[in-house]
Amino acid sequence: MKFLRMPRRGLVFQARTRWLLAGLALFFSLLLFMYLLECTPQTDGNASLPGHIGESYGKEYYQALLQEQEERYQTRAMSLKRQIAQLKLELQEMSDKLKSAQARKSPSFNIMVHQGTKEQTPNLLEFLHSQIDKAEVGLGAKLSSEYGVVPFESFTSMKVYQLEMGLTRHPEEKPVRKDKRDELVEAIEAGLEVVNSPDEDEGQEGDETRGERELYNENDFVEGYYRTERDKGTQYELFYRKVDQMDYRHVTLFRPFGPLMKVKSETLDTSKSIVNIIVPLSGRTETFLQFMQNFRDVCIYQDKRIHLTVVYFGEEGLSEVRRILEEVARETDFHNYTLVSLNEEFNRGWGLEVGARAWEKGEVLMFFCDVDIYFTAEFLHSCRLNTEPGKKVFYPVVFSLYNPAIVYANQDVPPPIEQQLVHKKDSGFWRDFGFGMTCQFRTDFLAIDGFDLEVKGWGGEDVHLYRKYLHSDLVVIRTPVPGLFHLWHEKHCVDELTPEQYRMCIQSKAMNEASHSHLGMLVFREEIEAHLRKRAYRTNNEADS
Repeated sequence: MKFLRMPRRGLVFQARTRWLLAGLALFFSLLLFMYLLECTPQTDGNASLPGHIGESYGKEYYQALLQEQEERYQTRAMSLKRQIAQLKLELQEMSDKLKSAQARKSPSFNIMVHQGTKEQTPNLLEFLHSQIDKAEVGLGAKLSSEYGVVPFESFTSMKVYQLEMGLTRHPEEKPVRKDKRDELVEAIEAGLEVVNSPDEDEGQEGDETRGERELYNENDFVEGYYRTERDKGTQYELFYRKVDQMDYRHVTLFRPFGPLMKVKSETLDTSKSIVNIIVPLSGRTETFLQFMQNFRDVCIYQDKRIHLTVVYFGEEGLSEVRRILEEVARETDFHNYTLVSLNEEFNRGWGLEVGARAWEKGEVLMFFCDVDIYFTAEFLHSCRLNTEPGKKVFYPVVFSLYNPAIVYANQDVPPPIEQQLVHKKDSGFWRDFGFGMTCQFRTDFLAIDGFDLEVKGWGGEDVHLYRKYLHSDLVVIRTPVPGLFHLWHEKHCVDELTPEQYRMCIQSKAMNEASHSHLGMLVFREEIEAHLRKRAYRTNNEADS
């Protein structure tokens, strides 16, 4: 019986399986049909069926898209054409002004313009580029004396450090005039455009490179220098740096009495640039101790890329200088210094010459410094940025502090040195007649044959070296810098000096003592005291009456 029942159960199971498979097939068919309906392009009632009519609508659709894009590009092209026409009009106006000016200047040029030939019409862009070629931008101009150089003025985003002060302007001040303020802001922004949009010559092509490059902004502007040659234009040297980077971006711009024109753009890596500070010395051990305190704070703890060369004249005080150097080396683990002793009469030029030749490790950037100079880490950056072997030397203008006994006469004792380092008219002046502090590469110094060793005693040797560079093809960067101070010390003009040296010494002594207003108070002290006595006498008489 069991054997007869089993086929019936198997048949029932097979029938159910067929119905299940048929249901699944129907379900997937419905899903496929819904998918096809969903993916079919939507059309209007007149074009719902496939065939020729549907295909015609598709062409019209894409033709409409193409027409819309074409109209958009035509609108853009018309806008660009209007801009080009406006620029051509402005260019023509500037060319006409140039021709008029040249016509007034030269009769022969007037004839050429009157003839009206196209070849004889001057090209404005050629003229602007010729102004750059004439200016002292890439190649130094040979000048007859130190009075022929056009100095730079330095500036940051907030301050301008200027040489020409008169009796009312300050050595450090914000640009008050709107045109000067706008000029410097425009130069900084133009430099940013150059830095953030390098051209193909710099080897930074491609959209991928531009996307990965970190953009600079106005907060990355470090410092700048500018000067105006009145018959050519204004030159701008601009430096940018990210806070967390060692590389500087340097941009040179020139305004040839017209639009700003890019001269060059480059990246300056100063991370491995060693500065050899050379100090000639004789006696003055207390001043040297103060110098080494500043050297410790700035060079050892902050900059850390410095070598110190001290050239000492004579025997007296030599052991004290050696002790100071050894003590600093022991306390800071600083051993990058050289002490050269010369048992002869002090000669600043000879001392710097010996210090420069004592370096035996090839090329190096040198800073000729005096023991009464106070400098900051920012100045050392400026020293590196404004020198280039075979091309540029740096002659910063020092801010010389007045006699603190006169400046702070209303106080019991003068404040510490660090508090005296301010750029104010009554605290100091830009020492534009001094050329002793300079940054230059060793190869340039040796190539120009160094100092004139015939100069003896005080002064003169630095001017001779400065004139040598002016007579060469090197560019001389002459500008006031905020991080370089000459500390006041009493001067003694000895009788052994030549008349010229004695005059320079007296001039330096007078300029170094006090400001115009403070010297006036000293000159008219008796008159002022007499006035005060009269006032006191009248006050007492009025009180008695």
